[in-house]
Amino acid sequence: MKASKNRAWYALFTAPLLTIFSIVVLIPFAIGIYYSFISWDGIPANPKVFVGFDNYVHIFQDDRFLKSAWLTIKFTFLALIIVNVMGLALSLLVTSKLRTSNIARTLFFMPNLIGGLILGYIWKFIFTDVFKYLGENTGMGGVFFNWLLNPDYALYAIAVVFAWQMAGYTMIIYIAGIQGIPDDMMEAAKVDGANAWHRLTKIIFPLLMPSFTICLFLTLSGAFKIFDVNLSLTGGGPINSTEMFAMNIFTEIFGYSRYGIGQAKAIIFFVIVAAVTLVQVYITKKREVQM
Repeated sequence: MKASKNRAWYALFTAPLLTIFSIVVLIPFAIGIYYSFISWDGIPANPKVFVGFDNYVHIFQDDRFLKSAWLTIKFTFLALIIVNVMGLALSLLVTSKLRTSNIARTLFFMPNLIGGLILGYIWKFIFTDVFKYLGENTGMGGVFFNWLLNPDYALYAIAVVFAWQMAGYTMIIYIAGIQGIPDDMMEAAKVDGANAWHRLTKIIFPLLMPSFTICLFLTLSGAFKIFDVNLSLTGGGPINSTEMFAMNIFTEIFGYSRYGIGQAKAIIFFVIVAAVTLVQVYITKKREVQM
């Protein structure tokens, strides 16, 4: 009797959440799969023509989409390294005997509170005006120039902005992992003569693997799905040198009104992101150490 009563309460509280999740995620996803097999321009009055796998075949013949895929992979690799190196370094800094550690944590985390569109416009001003001013007044024009107008540097500019936004968030996760390491273990290592480098590589890093798993997952998924910073900072330019996956799909659907092809790209995008993140979680989970 008690078990059935508990199940009734579970159903009562989970039903609204499942209903919302189905309406917002599952049903649109299923409709999106259907759209990926049709040719349609998004106008309700125009017919939806079933074309089978033609949309998927067209995608792999689309040089612009393949270029955006390569740019996304390149950007994700850069972001993965920069964000996690910065986040880990900041976490080690603020967990050391630093008098202003609480203030430093707040300042490092604050960029994560700024929305992507606003963040992009802020950094657009920095790259456009501040860098130009610094280049003209410091004689370092080779470094301080408008990166956003240079196809060779624009992608790196987005990586810098993404790292500036995400590093503080990963820092918090790494801090939680560091604070979870028993103090007596670190003290025992010091007594045994382990220096700072040995403690970092032999104790801290292995015990931080759960934090690495979470941070790598968040960085990978966030970098693959980046859109708002990409839109507000470069808009995919110059000459499509920063048009990544999400931007390419958005342009395909709302720019060219090719809903079927755009949705097919979105399905492929989902499969790639899911596969990469699942493999990453599987690999890093296997390396976690139980305390």
